[in-house]
Amino acid sequence: MRIRTARLTAGLLLACALAATNVGNAASPTTSTAPATASTANSLEAEQEAAFKAAKAVQKAGPADIPLRDQAHLQLPAGYIWVPTPAAAQLMHSMGNRTDDTFIGAIFPADDADWMAVVKFVKEGYIKDDDAKDWNADDLLKSLKEGTEAANEERAKRGIDGIEVTGWAQKPQYEAETHRLVWSALSKKKGSTGDNQGVNYNTYALGREGYLSLNLITNAKDLDTYKPDAAKLLAALQYDDGKKYADFNSSTDKVAAYGLAALVAGVAVKKLGLFALALAFLAKFAKIAVVAGGAALWGIAKVFKKKPEA
Repeated sequence: MRIRTARLTAGLLLACALAATNVGNAASPTTSTAPATASTANSLEAEQEAAFKAAKAVQKAGPADIPLRDQAHLQLPAGYIWVPTPAAAQLMHSMGNRTDDTFIGAIFPADDADWMAVVKFVKEGYIKDDDAKDWNADDLLKSLKEGTEAANEERAKRGIDGIEVTGWAQKPQYEAETHRLVWSALSKKKGSTGDNQGVNYNTYALGREGYLSLNLITNAKDLDTYKPDAAKLLAALQYDDGKKYADFNSSTDKVAAYGLAALVAGVAVKKLGLFALALAFLAKFAKIAVVAGGAALWGIAKVFKKKPEA
């Protein structure tokens, strides 16, 4: 019954957040927001219930061979669960995150570990990697911070709290032989004085027509614990014949408008807009975090282990 309790706590937390937002903004001191917040909490719980049900209906437990569009295959190891889109997108939306047509699915641990991974394929052409040998981690971090700050203006227009990049959890590393990129930035809600920082652990596999990204989301303090999971899953991603980086044909294939560094300092800004605030696991609130104007529910792996109620 822990899942049901967690869901109710999620609704309660969202109701409290909405009530706090409305303090001082009521039309009169006697105006009550209780019915509205209760309705919102009930709606959130119903949305999450439907999303979990849809995810469980299509989940695949490893070991399993997972096709990734027309590009690659994921040899999902035992101990992991795959949820494809559109069910995965529905699940993400219920947690307050947005997805686009690059989103393929999500991976969850089969145990109670506190992480999830989002898998995307971005078909923007062959990405040249020759700038990797010249990049400077400090310069990339500065660009990432500046880009995130600029994106905060758009977030403010949408009523979403700003994000602050505080440093590297792992400096960008690129393996030219395997065409794999890994980097991770620490982030938190702008202006927050707490030390509960979140982290996106970003891994990329370059291909002939674009790149696959596997973004593991967890609490910064737990990153070292779950890094091996990210590495294991990245190694399990393999491009199909004809789609590999080495299959690039300069006379016929499209070349991306940006290089490898942009996957850290440029494209990353958009990703932070979706997931950075989802990183702060608030254990005292049943692992709920307010994300992009909604509520994110963690400990999701328990949902996939739960037996149907009679």
